[in-house]
Amino acid sequence: MTGARRLLLASLALGFIAGYVDTVGFVALFGLFTAHVTGNFVLIGAELSRPSPGHVLLKLLVFPTFIAAVALSRLVALRCERTKQIASRPLLVMEAVFLALALAASIGIVDLGPRAPWAMATGLLMTAAMGVQNAAGRLAWPALTPTTVMTGNVTQVVIDGVDLLRGAAGPEVRDRLRRFIWPVGAFGLGALAGGFAYMGWQFYALVLPLAMLAGLIVLDVRPEPKG
Repeated sequence: MTGARRLLLASLALGFIAGYVDTVGFVALFGLFTAHVTGNFVLIGAELSRPSPGHVLLKLLVFPTFIAAVALSRLVALRCERTKQIASRPLLVMEAVFLALALAASIGIVDLGPRAPWAMATGLLMTAAMGVQNAAGRLAWPALTPTTVMTGNVTQVVIDGVDLLRGAAGPEVRDRLRRFIWPVGAFGLGALAGGFAYMGWQFYALVLPLAMLAGLIVLDVRPEPKG
C-alpha cells in the first residue's frame, strides 16, 4: 500500500473514530462532546441558564483535560524528534491507552449520574483520547485533513464544490475536494454507528474504535516525506 493510500485510510479511520466516540460520549454522558470539545461552551451556557443546572462540572473539567492531553502529545512528539523517531505510532498508542482506560473506567459505573466518579472518569478519559487525536493531526500528520472537527472541512468542501460546478476547479482544487470530503463522510458514518452501538452495547461500544486504532498502529501510517 502506498504512503498516500495509507494516509487516506488513516484519515477515514480517524474521522470515523472521532464521530463515533463523540456520539457515544454525547448519548451516554449527558450531552458531553469529547472530540468537538468547544461545543461544550454552548452546553455550559445552556445548563447555567436553567434554574437548577446539573451537568456543568463534567463539561467544565473537559477543558483542562483536553489541554493536558494536547500538551502531553506535544511532549511526546518533541521526545520523538530528539530520538529521531516518527511520532505517529506513539501518539496512536497513547490515544488507544486513554480510550482503553475509558472503557475500563466505564465498567465501574453503578450510578450513571453527572457527578458519579466513574462516569466522570470515563468522560474525561474519552476526552483525553480525542485530545491526543486532535494534536496528532498537527504533530504527526501535518498534511492530513482534520479528523475531529468537521465545520472547517464542510466549509472547504462547499467552496471547492461550487468551483467544481462552475468549471473553475483545477487539479489542486479537485485533489483537495477528494481529501476533505472523505473524512466528512467517515465522521458522519461514525456518529451514526456510535449512537446505535451505545444503545446496543453501552460503553462496550468503545471496543470498535480501539480495534481500529490497533489496526492503524500495526499499519504504522507515517507522514509524507517533505520535499
